Amino acid sequence: MCEDAFPKEVTIGEKYGPAMEIRTKEEAAEYLMKCINHTMDCRPELSIDEARKIELENIGYYTGYYDPQTAERVYKLFKTEHPLFGRVWPSPEKAFEMGKRVANR
Repeated sequence: MCEDAFPKEVTIGEKYGPAMEIRTKEEAAEYLMKCINHTMDCRPELSIDEARKIELENIGYYTGYYDPQTAERVYKLFKTEHPLFGRVWPSPEKAFEMGKRVANR
């Protein structure tokens, strides 16, 4: 069942990379639903709201691998943000320090 939306062994890049290329709200809504359905198929105990929260956090997190302009576009289209940085793009030093704090928890 999990394979319907994405390959059985999908990587993070394969799942969230395409979201970084989306340019319209309609495409974003469609892609988000594809991600939500995949998560719910793989984890049927989740509600749609729980799956949506997971997917929006994952999409927001994945923006951290892209430039600020791409991240801002994705934040607007998907109505999300980076789960650690929010919508503020940190310096590499600040991002590193935040990562260390999270890792130490």
